[in-house]
Amino acid sequence: PGAHSHVDGIRWWNVKRPATYRAMLAAGNSPAAGRESLTVEDRRVESVMLGVRLADGFDVRDFPEERVAHLWRDELVENADGARLRLTRKGRMLADAVVRILLWDQAATG
Repeated sequence: PGAHSHVDGIRWWNVKRPATYRAMLAAGNSPAAGRESLTVEDRRVESVMLGVRLADGFDVRDFPEERVAHLWRDELVENADGARLRLTRKGRMLADAVVRILLWDQAATG
């Protein structure tokens, strides 16, 4: 209940109340409470938001060098494997800021 999923650029979410969820399934109905189409930019942002939180880390080649350097300088990332970085403990505490730096914050990188 309340879970979000996406396939082929469509995201949907289920009803939040477990009793409603069970009742809808028992009646043969979808428990989906809503849906939306994701733009290319939406998918990119979501991919980064989820990717930086992976234990395997993220591929540094997907981002401008100066932004990655900013993360190193602030000790927010460490080597994971090859061209992959993962968040340090400090980086995990500031994961949303890491995403902002990687995607948008031009001023923070220079």
